[in-house]
Amino acid sequence: MRVLADRFGRVATDLRVSLTDRCNLRCSYCMPAEGLDWLPGEEVLTDDEVIRLITIGVDLLGVREIRFTGGEPLVRCGLVDIVRRTRLAAPDVELSMTTNALGLARTAAALADAGLNRVNVSLDSIRPETFAEITRRDRLPDVLAGIAAARDAGLRPVKLNAVLMRGLNDKQAPELLRWALSEGHQLRFIEQMPLDAQHRWSRTEMVEADEILERLEEEFTLTPAAEPRGSAPAELFLVDGGPATVGVIASVTRPFCGDCDRVRLTADGTLRNCLFAREESDLRTPLRNGATDDEIADRWVVAMSGKRAGHGIDDPKFLQPDRPMSAIGG
Repeated sequence: MRVLADRFGRVATDLRVSLTDRCNLRCSYCMPAEGLDWLPGEEVLTDDEVIRLITIGVDLLGVREIRFTGGEPLVRCGLVDIVRRTRLAAPDVELSMTTNALGLARTAAALADAGLNRVNVSLDSIRPETFAEITRRDRLPDVLAGIAAARDAGLRPVKLNAVLMRGLNDKQAPELLRWALSEGHQLRFIEQMPLDAQHRWSRTEMVEADEILERLEEEFTLTPAAEPRGSAPAELFLVDGGPATVGVIASVTRPFCGDCDRVRLTADGTLRNCLFAREESDLRTPLRNGATDDEIADRWVVAMSGKRAGHGIDDPKFLQPDRPMSAIGG
């Protein structure tokens, strides 16, 4: 079996598969209110193409974890069938999904039955007015219903991802953690990253990890978790002695590039060896032109070998990727 190794000794085993660039929310830190120009349908990988690339990753390249992302994966027609076919092709691989949970109340049970193990849900506030201001949609009850349905369907642990925005929800971190603990969910705060479609990200406006922890420590006692972090992006802290934890994903101020084991496949079939990469490798064209599985695997290996040591956000020459997060996949 080949491995997806780079020049720095890292080996990618975690594949993020974006199923669509479309989303039914308009989060202000991600895209403008009017949305974006979506990919034409013919450019998006078909279900069969998605399954074939996943199978190549698992059988030939050592992929051991698969995360379905978007955009919003729940808007992809045939999602449940894609999960089911992936589980059949990769019975021993962990399958998860990152979602905003809109519509999850209707699909959680079917996704669990199809073989999905768990979900990560984006939730930046449990205040309806703040949620509506950030997402530009008054849909918090639907999101909470989706989260509850995921838990009830056995998609556990439900992990919550929260981005704090200065002047919007930056003072709500403790109440969000209280709610997550009361519901039995695992909360992770994520530093806002330069991946917005508007290219308006500002380091000075970003709520940094140290500030997040200071906010939480106004109400909770946090101690570093003893368990090794490994390649996981979240730095974990025991809450009031544990066993519950809260995580902080400090991609900007405490980068963890040296332990990264992720590779990303966009909805239109390009490979990205880093979330912040400005180069992509086209797998869709050879796939549609009759390339064999081995030939596609070789292209994948070459693409990963060129991965850079780090994202370089602090480098004065850093350029934000042309594609926003919704088009890359998280």
